[in-house]
Amino acid sequence: MSWKTRIGIGMALLLLLAVVVLHPLLRGRPRDIDHFFSRVFLEFALERPLMLSQLRILEPYGLYFHADDLDDFSLEFERDEIREVKRNLELLRGYDYAELSAAQRRSAEVLEWFFAMQAGREPFLLYDYPVNQMNGAQKGLPDFLINIHQIADERDAENYATRVEKLATALDQVIGGLDGRREAGNVPPRFVLGRVRAEMQGLVDVPAEEHVLVAHFERSVSELDDIDDARRAELNDRVRSAVSDSVYPAYARLDAKLAELEQVATNDAGVWKFPNGEAYYEWLLRRHTTTALTAEEIHQIGLAEVARIQEQIREILVGQGIETDDVGAALAALAQHPSFRYADDEQAREQLLQDYSSIVEEARQHMPELFGRLPEAAVRVERVPEFLQAGAGGAYYQRPPFDASKPGIFYVNLRNVSENPRFRMRTLAHHEALPGHHLQIALAMEMPDAPFFRRILPFTAFSEGWALYAERLAAESGMLPTAWDELGMLMDELFRAARLVVDTGIHAKRWTREQAIQYMFDNTGKPASEVVSEVDRYIVMPGQATAYKIGQLQILAFRERAKQKLGDAFDLRDFHDVVLGQGAVPLEVLEAVVDEWVESRARAAGASS
Repeated sequence: MSWKTRIGIGMALLLLLAVVVLHPLLRGRPRDIDHFFSRVFLEFALERPLMLSQLRILEPYGLYFHADDLDDFSLEFERDEIREVKRNLELLRGYDYAELSAAQRRSAEVLEWFFAMQAGREPFLLYDYPVNQMNGAQKGLPDFLINIHQIADERDAENYATRVEKLATALDQVIGGLDGRREAGNVPPRFVLGRVRAEMQGLVDVPAEEHVLVAHFERSVSELDDIDDARRAELNDRVRSAVSDSVYPAYARLDAKLAELEQVATNDAGVWKFPNGEAYYEWLLRRHTTTALTAEEIHQIGLAEVARIQEQIREILVGQGIETDDVGAALAALAQHPSFRYADDEQAREQLLQDYSSIVEEARQHMPELFGRLPEAAVRVERVPEFLQAGAGGAYYQRPPFDASKPGIFYVNLRNVSENPRFRMRTLAHHEALPGHHLQIALAMEMPDAPFFRRILPFTAFSEGWALYAERLAAESGMLPTAWDELGMLMDELFRAARLVVDTGIHAKRWTREQAIQYMFDNTGKPASEVVSEVDRYIVMPGQATAYKIGQLQILAFRERAKQKLGDAFDLRDFHDVVLGQGAVPLEVLEAVVDEWVESRARAAGASS
């Protein structure tokens, strides 16, 4: 029986169990902690129909009750969620961990860490920006409908239409959240509001019949065999009417709200501007790095790493006949050199995607040398949808659904081909696909015998730390054939090191947006357009960017410690299988996992000697 079948049957049984057994226990603590784990996931998932559609754990069993609904984006839901987290945390801490099996104890530790961090958000609930250029319902919902909601039959089409009709309610909930935050003194920076308004204008500045939601739907239903022409026309009219009569007015209301906020907004970029902002940033760093490192410690690590990596880059440049005291300027010039650039046209963009796919395939062939377990799920390269690309990062990864109806997707932003110089492409593919995000996330999804929450729970420092570690691993394993490819790897690592400096600079040291942009541009050699997008990302997602380098450094430190203790008994494939075999976990938990493995291997080596 495949892992997909086991998961599907398990989920179907879980739903039955919820109805028959767990329902009377919903407000209490089940005697068996595994039942508690199941209930927690069930409660969480049933409140998030978008996540259920993305995971696709119910559809193979004919369960579609969620598939025509959207999430609740209201501030009231967020408050209820924190109350529920605190209740579940109290219940979890009521178990005697000493009585649990080793596997149950590990799951309890992971879940307790997650709940404790979520509960810690309560004093800062109104400090985030639910509408920004990186994410938010205003762009996330169209992205979801186009790239995640699958239309394979008439039922899917009907559900899509219903979801489009509910978009206005979701956007109005977001507006309510903006009002609540304004009352608490939280208004997004003026430059953020301006970028969001410009991006939304591009989304609605077309006739309804040409809107991306309509065009995608009509193209999808035209390929269905189970809908006759009359029904197809009826559904098309329904979606067009929803966009013109409901969605567009809702976007207009949201735009009016953002325009109103612009009048009172400032350009203060850091979270220091909030009451108790220092404590908020401390919580964010703890949440994203899963360590106890302070902002000052992270800032200093960043400065040291920037200096170290720049020196390595300088050595490569000298080896290629380029003498320079200004690494940033040299890298910027190289990125614009014709030999490293694609033409700025659609044919070149298609070639760029094909070249990324070839790199991923080359990396796939190396995986058995480095890992004992490999995922069944495939990965594919696609471009970031054009309506999202202005505010999106340079690339990102989207996990496959559990029913294997789609592969994992490595999205590449093609808004500006200069952001994809040839010498950076291998490292980007290694980060997002293999041996980076796709390998780690797909393996976590396929973990046998683990509570379901362990297969999907995110920890930024682990997942992004692993992806950055994967870049280094690819270099160590011969996947970078030229000095220029190695330069690209170091350039991206330099970028992640500079993030430590800039993120803490903005939010702890009160740097202005302009200071942050200048530091990034001077030190990394990234194109100005990419630098601006990145800095604005750190402003609206404080702390998140520190997770990459901190996570990588921690994994490298665990590996080196294991090597020192085990000597010839150290096996790199085994180390990787241990690190990835737990799914995403806090780095503090990962350290304990690795230490236990090292002790076990050391005992085995001693017994055999």
